[in-house]
Amino acid sequence: MHVQEWLETVPAVAVYALVGLVIGLESLGIPLPGEIILVSSALLASQNGEIDPVVLGASATAGAIIGDSIGYAIGRKGGRPLLAWLGNKFPKHFSEGHIATAERSFEKWGMWAVFFGRFVALLRIFAGPLAGVLRMPYWKFLIANVLGGIVWAGGTTAVIYYVGIVAESWLKRFSWLGLVAAVLVGVTSMLVIKRRAKKAAPVVTAGE
Repeated sequence: MHVQEWLETVPAVAVYALVGLVIGLESLGIPLPGEIILVSSALLASQNGEIDPVVLGASATAGAIIGDSIGYAIGRKGGRPLLAWLGNKFPKHFSEGHIATAERSFEKWGMWAVFFGRFVALLRIFAGPLAGVLRMPYWKFLIANVLGGIVWAGGTTAVIYYVGIVAESWLKRFSWLGLVAAVLVGVTSMLVIKRRAKKAAPVVTAGE
């Protein structure tokens, strides 16, 4: 069953809780499809009047901020042994190469790595724990974490929600041509945001 189809079978309050929980756990350092859940939920909100996009965006933002903060605290307390443990548990995501690349980015970009890392799938998992391990001052981390969470979670929800509204309206008027056009606009918007984020914080390419 597709994610969106499954979400349609649960109450709105469960959708809010699920989005916040999955994004929170992902931000904490557990590889989960946070962005997929958020996009699917936002698209569902555009088609289902029971789901409030504002509450959805707030739930996603809260999950992102809280999860990252817990990840920071765990990383600060666990230190390097934590990264080694994560590497054993999730070798695909926490390999030595990925950790080294992320460390270079944090050392070079600091707060910007936390902020723009929210838009890069791999760094959404790394940001909190790694910032704690590297002992980034918490006030700097918190500012970047809050702003990144608001822009990423709120922005993603808004873009997908309004794209869904437009797609539904165009679908009624122009059949599948309108749907294709609306989806292309949404995808292009997300790609532009991600490209700018990667340019500002080139953290997913090995070496410099």
